[in-house]
Amino acid sequence: MELIHSSLAGGRWFTMSIAEQMANVGSEYERALRWKERGNTGYFEHALDRMLELFDLTIEDPRWRNQRLRELCRVREIVRDQLCSENPEPWSRADFKDYFLAFGILARNERDRALEASALKAKQ
Repeated sequence: MELIHSSLAGGRWFTMSIAEQMANVGSEYERALRWKERGNTGYFEHALDRMLELFDLTIEDPRWRNQRLRELCRVREIVRDQLCSENPEPWSRADFKDYFLAFGILARNERDRALEASALKAKQ
């Protein structure tokens, strides 16, 4: 199967923090959810494929082997089940929106701190 995110799989993905990776997964989750609710099967399947590929890339990242692997695999399983199954597990979509939103906020804060640090360094 051909990679959808070939530039990310080529190494760029593995330079991102867990917050950045999961925020990107969350964006695709939101897209898949939106297209499913609108009844657009084609767009839903494409967003689902992109989300699962990003999950798989995150799971493959050796930095998360010990700390996060179990959580990542379980969340991937539950989210896929929620989007694709007729009888999904009892977690709500709002729970996952909040889960991914937390990573998005953390990623934004990390980026802002890095920009502030580089601005301070430039002033010196």
